[in-house]
Amino acid sequence: QVQLVESGGGLVQAGDSLRLSCTASGRTFSIYTMGWFRQHPGKERQFLAAISYSGGSTYYADSVKGRFTISRDDAKSTVYMQMDSLMPEDTAVYYCAADRALPSSWARTLNSYAYWGQGTQVTVSS
Repeated sequence: QVQLVESGGGLVQAGDSLRLSCTASGRTFSIYTMGWFRQHPGKERQFLAAISYSGGSTYYADSVKGRFTISRDDAKSTVYMQMDSLMPEDTAVYYCAADRALPSSWARTLNSYAYWGQGTQVTVSS
């Protein structure tokens, strides 16, 4: 079992930045592929970014490429997502997810991940 806890969400203005954190406990963090997803009200949860267990590979959705950056600190069992140039349409609940050493072709797929955090709200005002 892996327990994930997100933090760092909040209310910001358009153009601002936020850094989300997701801290894991329960298993060896370094063997897990980590992902970030978000969900708008009434919509399906969508992939944003993922980072391989080695940290050597990152994957991004086109909608956030160049604005969001995923990183990990295995010593702290934490994955981060730096979000810059935030826009009102970035308003959503943000979730982190984990699963063991996913193949790169699976890292973007919601159903690939067995473990999920509870989510953190990000609200961007115009």
